[in-house]
Amino acid sequence: MYSLALDYSQNLMNDPINHIPVMAEEVSRYLTFFADACVVDATLGLGGHSELFVQRLGGQGRIIGIDRDESSLKFAKERLKNFADRMRFVHADFRHIDQVLADCGVQKVDGILMDLGISSFQLDNPQRGFSFKDEGPLDMRMDQDGQVCAYDLINSLSERELAQILREYGEERFSHRIAKYLVTARSKKPLQTTQELCETILQAVPRSYWQQKIHPATRTFQAFRIAVNHELESLSDALEKCVQVLKPKARLVVIAFHSLEDRIVKHKFRHLARTETVSLITKKPIRPQEVEVQKNARARSARLRVVEKV
Repeated sequence: MYSLALDYSQNLMNDPINHIPVMAEEVSRYLTFFADACVVDATLGLGGHSELFVQRLGGQGRIIGIDRDESSLKFAKERLKNFADRMRFVHADFRHIDQVLADCGVQKVDGILMDLGISSFQLDNPQRGFSFKDEGPLDMRMDQDGQVCAYDLINSLSERELAQILREYGEERFSHRIAKYLVTARSKKPLQTTQELCETILQAVPRSYWQQKIHPATRTFQAFRIAVNHELESLSDALEKCVQVLKPKARLVVIAFHSLEDRIVKHKFRHLARTETVSLITKKPIRPQEVEVQKNARARSARLRVVEKV
């Protein structure tokens, strides 16, 4: 049967061990620390940034790497196996950074990085359900131990609730129309795969919308991923806690990839600056250099902000 979704997309696969960290030069410039520092990579991912950090640390320095995704942790451990004596790998949500550090016997740290992007390793694995590019289950859980997946939301929420998720988490202009089509489609049979979801979205939006720079399903997939993983709530909680566990003059570097995340980071940083808890090192977000974007298209939307603990 002819598939609108499959016809629209292409298959992209990347070697996770060759993962290139986003804005590595800028992160290294803004996140400076002593050779014996204790640094937190709050979104360890595949370990690209931590690999850079550990090479700058002395024998007494250490890195605590946190990630919700056990599969990513597995690859990070392999990538960083030569530095295992200076690494601590923790399966957790970064919103619990204070508890993670307590469990590690650490009170204050010399720097924290939060890279909020979803990795190519996750996107390009069809079984994770994050992407519309290939057939896969409607999962979208960062933490595979989580109980609620995208399938549950899409097939159980009301049309109004679906539209609200698409509007608030995806900033989707056709949120009500897509929600209506989803409810109609699932009334015939539950939506079970990424391609079924993508097909329904493409049927819902006007053909003229297909000509936009991004795929018509991008915002909907983003919205359900954020909802499944409570990403915005986790981010807001984590930013406050990250600042609390920094030593004086230590820095928090955050890389956001869409306006919803960046808005939360911007407002939180400005609030903390007004209360004289931090100083703003970057008044406006730093964007990646064009040469990096040419090598890694997924760096295009990255926005880096930095604060320093007072």
